[in-house]
Amino acid sequence: MQKWKITFVDDHGETVEEVFECEECPDNERAAKLIKARLLPVAAELDLNDLEGRTDDASVKSLKTQNSIQILGITPI
Repeated sequence: MQKWKITFVDDHGETVEEVFECEECPDNERAAKLIKARLLPVAAELDLNDLEGRTDDASVKSLKTQNSIQILGITPI
């Protein structure tokens, strides 16, 4: 399985790099879900698409607005 380095700004404003394994390059939504599963396991269990005001990138937006985490890039290792 391919390894991917996801770079993001955490809730303290520091740039963090985490390595995840996926078959193919994750898009931002998949990357947000991977980050949530590792850093915020309880929040990762919530189904954001059932909330009012649905959006395509629910995990990306909630990660930024609720947890102050913003994805900067995804690169193969």
